[in-house]
Amino acid sequence: MRISRPASNPRRRLVRTCALATTTAALLLPQALAGTPASAAPLGTSLPEAARGVGTVTYDLGDRAYRLPDTGEPVEMAAVVHYPKDLGVSPRPLVILLHGWHETCADRTAEAAREAAEQAGDWDAYAAANQKLFSWPCAPGTNPLPNERGYDYLGTRLAARGYIVVSVRANGINASSVWGDRNASARADLINKHLALWQKLDASGRGGLDGAFRDAVTGKPRNVDFRHRVDLGNVGTLGHSRGGAGVTWHASDRHRGQWPAGVTVRAALALAPAYNVMTEDAAAYGITRTPLAVVRGTCDGQVGREALSFAADAAAGSKAGFHSFEMPGANHNFFNTQWSPAGGQVAARDDAAHDASRPGACTEPGGSVHETQLTEEAQRRGGAAFVDAFFRRYLTGGR
Repeated sequence: MRISRPASNPRRRLVRTCALATTTAALLLPQALAGTPASAAPLGTSLPEAARGVGTVTYDLGDRAYRLPDTGEPVEMAAVVHYPKDLGVSPRPLVILLHGWHETCADRTAEAAREAAEQAGDWDAYAAANQKLFSWPCAPGTNPLPNERGYDYLGTRLAARGYIVVSVRANGINASSVWGDRNASARADLINKHLALWQKLDASGRGGLDGAFRDAVTGKPRNVDFRHRVDLGNVGTLGHSRGGAGVTWHASDRHRGQWPAGVTVRAALALAPAYNVMTEDAAAYGITRTPLAVVRGTCDGQVGREALSFAADAAAGSKAGFHSFEMPGANHNFFNTQWSPAGGQVAARDDAAHDASRPGACTEPGGSVHETQLTEEAQRRGGAAFVDAFFRRYLTGGR
């Protein structure tokens, strides 16, 4: 059944600002949206001036690194890592980023065929093209969509703050047949598998990540010594779209026992989360021991306002902290640069609803309230300001 509570409960009310004790998103967001970031690490499409001390590597343990337990479908173990080049001597907080459901293969021919089939109403051809875009592994000669790279701007900003940031790829789960709660569970399990890799690397320099790092630009091997530099007792998680459901499931009271030994998640952020609001097991998402934040844009074409109330119900009774923010003029896809039109990637689009008589405005599908739509850059600035404030509050005590 769906989580429910009387509509008069104040936790259901949509809020436009969210106080974060020492550093508030209410203070950060107006500056970010105006184009003057409050952080010392400004954002941009190129490497920020204040973040030249940030290093970036990738790792990829294979497209069939493991198989989903119920279906046997293959899932990869791949990620991009942003980190301070000067790791210092003290362990750094670790932040895991997890993208949501999106196409998996950068097949432009299939993309064009799908568009043509949709216009012609040829649904058999549409399904055939769609299958190519959502296959895993991708066909020989077709690159996988690097959905995890869509948050490089977040990784750079947070690494400049001193975090080690790991954005993981979940294309195998996106192409799989698992849906609903099983999909959230599979994403949580993927997070745990990556955390276990980092735990072993931090403790001994060994395990699956030993020798696995590659330069993010050249692809050449890179040796980065993360031993005893990762604070696995101080982990933050962020999930976008279905990834938001995944991090909520992962941090929930019921599933804390599945974290690798020595790992403690101190904060979880659900960004435009696509929850299974019709779940028959609402308690599986109950999160009262870990701080939770939820963010949604008013022009989101994929996730409705129920995401905010679902998260509020999941965190009911929490003494750890719950924060809700609705961002005026933000859609769903612009939080990920790979899903945004300016990036030129396969299947990138603006998911907001528009009215030809209201240029520059957007609304949620079927909505009657129009907002001035944020540009891709402005939306990411605003989102990053909130993310920065949230993790600074809970992972570094506001420092």
